[in-house]
Amino acid sequence: MSTTGRRLGISRTVVLLGVVSLLTDVSSEGIYPLIPLFLTDVLHARVPAVGLIEGVAESAASVLRIFSGWLSDVLGSRKWITAVGYGLSTISKPLFALATSWQQVFGVRFADRVGKGVRAAPRDALIADVTPPESRGISFGFHRAMDTAGAITGPLLVFWLLRSFHAEYRTIFLLSGIPAILGVLILIAAVREPAREAVDRAAVPSLRLRNFRRPFKLFLLVATIFSLGNFSDAFLILRARDIGIGAAKILLIYVLFNAVEAALSTSAGAVSDRLGRRNVILAGYLVFAAVYAGFGLARRPADIWMLFAFYGLYQALTRGVQSAFAADLVSVGIRGTGLGAYHMLTGLALLPASLIAGYLWDAVNPSAPFYFGAGIALIAALLLAVLFRGSITYTDT
Repeated sequence: MSTTGRRLGISRTVVLLGVVSLLTDVSSEGIYPLIPLFLTDVLHARVPAVGLIEGVAESAASVLRIFSGWLSDVLGSRKWITAVGYGLSTISKPLFALATSWQQVFGVRFADRVGKGVRAAPRDALIADVTPPESRGISFGFHRAMDTAGAITGPLLVFWLLRSFHAEYRTIFLLSGIPAILGVLILIAAVREPAREAVDRAAVPSLRLRNFRRPFKLFLLVATIFSLGNFSDAFLILRARDIGIGAAKILLIYVLFNAVEAALSTSAGAVSDRLGRRNVILAGYLVFAAVYAGFGLARRPADIWMLFAFYGLYQALTRGVQSAFAADLVSVGIRGTGLGAYHMLTGLALLPASLIAGYLWDAVNPSAPFYFGAGIALIAALLLAVLFRGSITYTDT
């Protein structure tokens, strides 16, 4: 394990999974800001089509998250299911270069998100399996920081390709598969997981939510409601373009947002270990509401730069900490299933969220989706504050 990992109390497995996520996000996040621009500027798709692609791809793929988590509980293995998910996303990336219609982009994007859906729950369960509860927040925060470091590196590389070589979108899509392939190879060759026996056939974990404890189900409710207002980041990119920011500078803004998240994610996770997950998540929801209201009010490019920086703060406060909180509230024998349920329900909410955002953008104005999202976030924050007022009993057996 690295010196940094030992000093922070982070296991070798978590460090290596962080490297895999970093390389995968160099690939994914490098091209992500270009996809809505490619759809609208090159393929001449309308904004509601962007919402449809993002919403359906994310939500449909989310259904797989509970099944892949459940399967990792049943088989007693997380690594190989995680590898399948990363592999599918890796194969799909270069296929964007062949797309000639928004429907084809939809198919490729769907395959990419299916890969994410397959890997998310077993990977998070593996992180939880190798980490004691008292340092789970910092481990998830570290993994999120590594993931986000890739989301900084990827857009910077693409910015360099655009500025130095005037590379076309399709060329960049083709090159994007290289770092993702390296990530999959590291996962297969180097990541180890603790030995676990497969679940006895008579004790196979059920997919029914009634088998989870009440605090976990309440958290699922709150997180899913919040996700109804947390539509695709593609709309933030389109908002930046509409205010007059070009494609190259949008990449730099995306780097800024991810740099803030990467810088703060590990610290946010560590704070949640000391002060409680609920308090950190609540702060994140309130920051999100303020940021989305700001996107609705924004009129100058300078506003967009500031808002993306604070959006990175929101991500740092919630992304890893919410996964850690979900892992805290389920026992190890059904942890994969529980994390799968969390990822599935919050992901499914992206479909109505993005469809509503696309409709409001077209039918009302580009500010309307952001006011809607801010209102939903405030409702979720109120529910979190009310439903989790007392101390939480964590489950790790």
